[in-house]
Amino acid sequence: MPRPPRSTLEKSLVGPAGEHYVLYRLYMKGMLASLAPPGSPTIDVLVMNPNETVIATLQVKARTYGPDGGWHMSVKHESFVQPRCFYAFVDLEPEPPVVYIVPSKVVAETVRKSHQAWLATPGKQGQQRKDNKMRRIRPLYEDQWPGYKQDWLEDYKERWDLLHEAVAD
Repeated sequence: MPRPPRSTLEKSLVGPAGEHYVLYRLYMKGMLASLAPPGSPTIDVLVMNPNETVIATLQVKARTYGPDGGWHMSVKHESFVQPRCFYAFVDLEPEPPVVYIVPSKVVAETVRKSHQAWLATPGKQGQQRKDNKMRRIRPLYEDQWPGYKQDWLEDYKERWDLLHEAVAD
């Protein structure tokens, strides 16, 4: 049965719902966290150690449903790499939601390689695809690249320990 279309309001609440879900999960794990100031270009959540020093940052990408199960990205994500910055890919569709914690370096490489692979494949009518600023990161890739498993994202499912390791550093 097809899903009913979401309203503009429902669509606009997906991102904030993902951010607040990530905060909830961090709090439940005993970690201090806060939303970044509004308008922060690359950070959504600040993760702090007990003395309230910021030790890691998260960019939250939330989704509900879509044909490929992926998240919207852009060309800027191909080069955004910070040692203590992670992405929290939140899939709000299952109950309970699932979060993938992925280092920014891994995300940048995956976004870049997946877009290059997409450009190298023909479009629906066999035409050469045109480059654009939009990107997608998906939990599964049909085409495998050297060093990637098809279900590469599963290695980062609920990997909150990566943030604990950043806290310990």
